Amino acid sequence: MRAAPKPSVLVCVTGQYDCDRLIEAGFEKAVENGWELHVLCVHTPTDDPFAYSEEIEHLYRTGKDLGADMTVAFDRNAPRCTADFAKKINARQLITGMPDNRPNGFVLTVHELLPRLQLTMVTKDGERMMYSLESTDRFLA
Repeated sequence: MRAAPKPSVLVCVTGQYDCDRLIEAGFEKAVENGWELHVLCVHTPTDDPFAYSEEIEHLYRTGKDLGADMTVAFDRNAPRCTADFAKKINARQLITGMPDNRPNGFVLTVHELLPRLQLTMVTKDGERMMYSLESTDRFLA
């Protein structure tokens, strides 16, 4: 029987240079808890794979400097891809950027798929906002 992977922090990034602040926040949380650090970037398969190559390279280097593995996935369902990856790596916390003043279906859908996963959103100025959304277990019948 294979042992479960070590608990980890999963940082979700997009193809933007300033997502490095998310990786840094994830690093702090990983060190604080003795967890592994993973970075995930999900793009739709129709995206030009070179559209964000410089930004992705920057984020890869940032993660590598902090001891993180980075995965780039191409999937039409980013929340499902993220939830599946989070389960695979035994994620205990998910760190994302703070959405602008628009609904963020990504975070809500990931929460529905993994209701016990701790969520942290980081604003553009680097302020961390901890969100513990109410468990949706009662809705999953």
